[in-house]
Amino acid sequence: MAARRWLFGVTFSADRPLINVSQAAPVEPPPQPLRQVMADVALTRDDAHLYGPVLGLDELRAELAAQTARHYAGEITAAQTAITSGCNQAFAAAIATLCGEGDEVILPTPWYFNHKMWLDMSGVRSVALRTGPDLLPDPEAAAALITDRTRAIALVTPNNPGGVEYPAELVRAFFDLAQSHGIALILDETYRDFDSRTGPPHDLFQNPDWQATLIHLYSFSKAYRLTGHRVGAIIASEARLAEVEKFLDTVAICPGQIGQHAALWGMQNLSQWLAGERDEILARRQAITDNMHKITPKGWKLLGLGGYFAYLHHPFEESSADLGPRMVRDAGILCLPGTMFCPDTDPTGARQLRIAFANLDAPGISVLFDRLAVL
Repeated sequence: MAARRWLFGVTFSADRPLINVSQAAPVEPPPQPLRQVMADVALTRDDAHLYGPVLGLDELRAELAAQTARHYAGEITAAQTAITSGCNQAFAAAIATLCGEGDEVILPTPWYFNHKMWLDMSGVRSVALRTGPDLLPDPEAAAALITDRTRAIALVTPNNPGGVEYPAELVRAFFDLAQSHGIALILDETYRDFDSRTGPPHDLFQNPDWQATLIHLYSFSKAYRLTGHRVGAIIASEARLAEVEKFLDTVAICPGQIGQHAALWGMQNLSQWLAGERDEILARRQAITDNMHKITPKGWKLLGLGGYFAYLHHPFEESSADLGPRMVRDAGILCLPGTMFCPDTDPTGARQLRIAFANLDAPGISVLFDRLAVL
C-alpha cells in the first residue's frame, strides 16, 4: 500500500502505460465456468449465506487433504486440514497457537513482509536469518539463532519475495532441525501450483510423525483466481487445529462460503485448466531469463526466479527505497524495493528489487526489460 502511493500525481501516456509488477495477484477473474458455479451457489444454496463450519466445509477439507496427500505422496486426513480466510490468516492462526508476547520466530531474509508484520502486531520477535547470494537459508545458521524463546521457523517455497524453489533436501534439513529442538516448522507453499519441478517438492508428509512438527499453509487464490474471496488452508495436527478453531471463531467465525464452494469445484474440475495456467507462468518465467541479457551488461543481476517472482540486484548507488519511486516517474514501472523485505540493519535490501511478473505476458516482460535497460 505504501508503494501504491508513489503513483499519486504521476501520469502515464497511452504509448507508455504503467507496468505494475508490485503485487503477486491475478488481475483476471476466475474462469467463466467457475464463476457460473459461484453464481449458482449464491442463487440456489441458502446455507451458503449463513455461518458455516469454523474450520471450513467438510467436503473441501476432505478434497484438499486427499489431493495434498497425493501431491506429496504422504498421509493427510481431513481432520488435519482446515480452511481459512486466505493464507495470511492461516499464518496468523498458526502463530496464535504457537507464540506468546516476547516469543521468537526465525524468518529467512528477504522475508515475506506480511509474516513480519503479523509477528510485530502479535508482539513476537522476528529473528532474521540472512540468506546467501542464492537466497537459500542455511540450517546451520538457523540453528545458531535458536533460543529458549524460539517457537518456529517459517519458510516460504517457492519463495516470496525471492522466487527460489527450496530443494527437497533443504526443506528436510529444516524439518529435522525444528524436530530436534521441539519447535514448529511453518511451511508456506502458496505458490506450489506453479513450481517448475515435477513430483513431490519435499517428502515431509511421508514422515509418519510429520504433524508433531510441520504446519503447512496453502492458498487457493493464485490457483483459481479467487483472491477477492479469501480462501486459504492450514494442515497440521488435530490438536493444533482445535486451537486454530478458537482463533478463527474469534476473528472471522468462518471462511466465506461461496469462495469455498468455488475452491472445491475448482479442485474437482479444473486440473487441466490449472495445468495450463502453470505452463503460462513457466513461460513467463522463461521470458525473464531470456530478457536478462538486456540489463546484465549494465550491472543488474538475477538473484532468484520462480513462482510469481524475480528478485533482482540493481546497479545504482541509490537505495532501492529511493529507486522504487524514481522508477515510477522515470520508467513507468511500479515494483517493490528490497528494503521492504529486510530489517533496517541489513544493507542488502538497498540493492534489491522484487518483480512480480505473473501478470505480464512475454511481450510485456520484454517491454519491462527495455525500460529497465534505460533507467
